[in-house]
Parts: sequence; structure tokens; C-alpha cells
Amino acid sequence: MKISGKVIDLHLRSIYGAVVTIGDGRILDITRRDDVPERFIMPGLIDAHVHIESSMATPGSFAVEAVRHGTVAVVTDPHEIANVMGIEGVRFMIEDARRVPLRFVFGAPSCVPATPVESSGARLDSTDVGALLKDPDIGFLSEMMNFPGVLGDDPEIMEKLKMARHYSKPVDGHAPGLTGGELEKYISAGISTDHECTSLEEAREKIKIGMKVLIREGSAARNLTALHALIDESPEMVMICSDDIHPDDLERGHIDQIFRKLLAWGHNLFDLIMVASVNPATHYRTGTGLLREGDSADFIVIDNLENFTVLSTFIAGREVFGDGVVKFGYERVSAVNRFVCSSINTGDIITDVSGKRIRIIEAYDGLLNTGKREEIVHMPARTVHNTGDDILKIVVKERYNDAPPAVGFVKGFGLKHGAMASSVAHDSHNIIAVGTNDADIAGAVNRVVQMKGGLAWHCGPEEIFLPLEIAGIISAEPVAMVSQKYRNLTLRAVNAGSALRAPYMTLSFMALLVIPRLKIGDRGLFDVEEFGTVPLFVD
Repeated sequence: MKISGKVIDLHLRSIYGAVVTIGDGRILDITRRDDVPERFIMPGLIDAHVHIESSMATPGSFAVEAVRHGTVAVVTDPHEIANVMGIEGVRFMIEDARRVPLRFVFGAPSCVPATPVESSGARLDSTDVGALLKDPDIGFLSEMMNFPGVLGDDPEIMEKLKMARHYSKPVDGHAPGLTGGELEKYISAGISTDHECTSLEEAREKIKIGMKVLIREGSAARNLTALHALIDESPEMVMICSDDIHPDDLERGHIDQIFRKLLAWGHNLFDLIMVASVNPATHYRTGTGLLREGDSADFIVIDNLENFTVLSTFIAGREVFGDGVVKFGYERVSAVNRFVCSSINTGDIITDVSGKRIRIIEAYDGLLNTGKREEIVHMPARTVHNTGDDILKIVVKERYNDAPPAVGFVKGFGLKHGAMASSVAHDSHNIIAVGTNDADIAGAVNRVVQMKGGLAWHCGPEEIFLPLEIAGIISAEPVAMVSQKYRNLTLRAVNAGSALRAPYMTLSFMALLVIPRLKIGDRGLFDVEEFGTVPLFVD
């Protein structure tokens, strides 16, 4: 096979007309020619850190969408399904990924459960993690979220890091806001990346000490605007990732969308290829070719350097996308799940807070971080919550056993009526709900229980829902179908008053107990800075 166009040669940092000859999945020859079509050939794009499960799609369904956007490989942490299903869940992801040509580099989840203060469906100790790291299907130790455990030399954490060194596999970090001596100790444990930076100051400090920074631009957390100057300053130390991308966003674009934006902002084309292709390929040993003779034939053809529209995607010499069509089929493997809890009633979540000072979670649009405030509130114990001041009830119901739900309050969702619930609730994926009254909250939670996982909107007799029958976090449907249902749910929450760009994704992070500041798990409010539970009421 021969492909002609203008080759974007990162290694020579030049662009020239050429014919690329492919055979046996590799690039056999690149011959310069002037009479070539006005299109560009460049290395394929790589997402340096993504949780496939957040797209609510199987790896195979994710691949069908990703190749449309020029993605040839993803570095993925199956942490979400591991929290539900343990090693069985990780194996499900690996087996499903084998059914499609997209290159996947899977990590061994390092923190399952993320904290010992919430209920999860599984536990991976150092022996389990070691067994995964030994497996050639596993390419790295996934993000080490328990940074207090690293700083405190926790024996289990140290053993996991030791196993990664033993098998010569890189270790991903997760250290929001960590600085100074604590950061130095964290990095000295062998942790080589971080995707949680939100400011240039934080990112520059980490790069200076030798840590690679992954700039995240996902569906909920977006740090590209704050951090893109790093690409000019230290392109060899930067990568691009989505981290968590929801199905409607994946339909619109993937790393190509970020690349297009960075081009428009005036960044050097060759530096962008370094951060979006070369650095993840070398750091994570993806096996992805970089458009040289002898390399695996993994590249994309684009129309021009302004629109940056992907015309074709090639993986291992095979055109997997071209002429607007994905050129491979996909049939998923059998579903797995773990969902045993029963429904709730309004009596389970009634909380008398009127006239009392309580702790309130503050949710922010586009950030995983939350704030914490203390306020005396005035609202009845039953039914309607304080929508005027945007203080709403938030509930977490464990889904692995029958335990009573935890109840708290949150500001920032903006709902004026109805309730939303989801079993996508990082990281343990219990059921989380927020709403304006107890009846609708219970209705939304109970629809999720009935489906054994999914997203739901409930407002009186009105219901909208999206089943997630695989581990309660993934749909068996194609991304386009999931995306449409997800858009309907999002639109309903927005029409009910929410100003959040992605209200369901924001909701899913209210239970993420490793991101500051105040969150809620199935055992109650959790102060991340104190790394412990705190009572709803302030003395």
C-alpha cells in the first residue's frame, strides 16, 4: 500500500511531499516527491491517561469512536471497573480491547479501594497488583492516589511501588496541590507523572523536580487554558490526556480537538506532535510508530493544518477509518456486574437541619476540587429543600450491601425541581443523588437500583434514564446511542436550573474522596485535607 501527501516529519522538523509505502504492518519506505495531494500525513494521536469507563462505553465501543478522531492508542487505567469487580473487571476490559485494532496500554490499579473509609466492590492488595504487573498486558502502575500513604511509607503502598520497579513499569501519579518536601518525597518513590495540576506554578515545580505533567482536558476537569504555556516551555516533559470523557464529548472529538485548539493558539506544530504522540509512546511503550522507516505504520492523514480534520487513521498498516467510515467490526464480550442493594424510601433520607449550622459541599463547574463552607440553614426536615439559596440534599447509597444512605448538602447544582442519580460515582461507584425534594431523590435512586446501575432523572411522574448494565458504569450500546440518552439527561438537569456544563459528571465526582476539599461517601462527609470523615453538624 502506498499513501502520498505532505509528510510532517517530527525527527527532521520539516514538512515535505512524499510517498509512504506500507507492508506487513510497517513503514517500508518514505520517498520524497513533489507531485502529491494537498493533505498531510503525521503520527497518530495518543491519549496519555483516560478512564475508558467514564465514556460509559466498552473499550471496543470507545475504539470505534476514537479512531474517527485520529487516536491510534490510549493509555488507560481500569481503576473504575476494578473498584466494582476487582481483577475480574480488569480482565473484562483487556479481553474486550482485544476485539478491536486500537492500541490499549492498561495499567494495574494501585488504589482499590481509593480510601478505606467507603464501601467498594473489591480490594486489590499488593499481591494482586504484583500479579497484574507481571502480566504483559499491563504496562504501568496506575495513578497513585493515596499520596498520604506514600508520604507515610505505608507498607502496602511501598510494596506496590516496589513491584512496579521490579517489573520496570512506570508509575503514574495523582498529587493535587502537593509541593515542597512532600512533593520531592512523592517523586522519589518512583512516581513519574501527574495529571492533577491546575496552575502553572504547581506544574512548573513538578517538572523542575523531574515529573512529567499530563495536561488534562476532559469532560469535567479542564486545565488546558491554565497550563498550555508548558508546551512552549518544556515540550519534552508534557503530554495530553482526557482523563474522563463522557460519550457526547467523545462523539465530538478526542485528542484531535485539543490539538486543533492548540494549533489555533499558535503553538509549534512539532512540539504539539511531541506532546500528543511521541512522549506518551515512549514513556508508556505503546509500540506506536512515529512515522519513520521501519516503524509500525500508525499514522493519520489530515486535510490541512487549520481545520485539522482527520481523513484516515492507520493502525499497524491497516486503514481503520477512512472515507467517513470505521473499517472494522466489533462485538462486545459478555457483561459483568456486582449490584445487590435494595431500594430506599423518603424516611431513609429525612434530615432535620433547620436552624442548625451544617457543613456544605461547594461544587464548581469544570473542576474536580470542591469547596467547603459552614452555614446555618433554614429548611423543613421533609420534602422541599432550600432551592432559593441553591442548597440541595445530596445522598450516597451503598450498592454492594444493604446499608442506610448517607445524607449531606451541596451548593452549586442549581436545580429548582426534580432529582438526579447515578451509579457512576468515583471511585467506588455507589449510588449518588442530588435533588430538590426527598420523594424525587428516592425515585431517582430506586430507578438506578432497578436497572442495577445507570443514570436517572426523576421529577414527579417524569423519568428519564440510561441503563449501565456492565458493572453499573458501562453501557452495552454503541457510543452514539449512549450519547443521545446522556444528552437528554443533561438537558433535563439544565432545564431544571443547573448551570453546570456537565451536571451528571460533576455529580459523579462529589464522592471522589481523594480530591480536596469536602466530599461525601456512603459513610458520610469526608474532609480530604484531614483525610477522614466529619459530621454534618458543626458544634
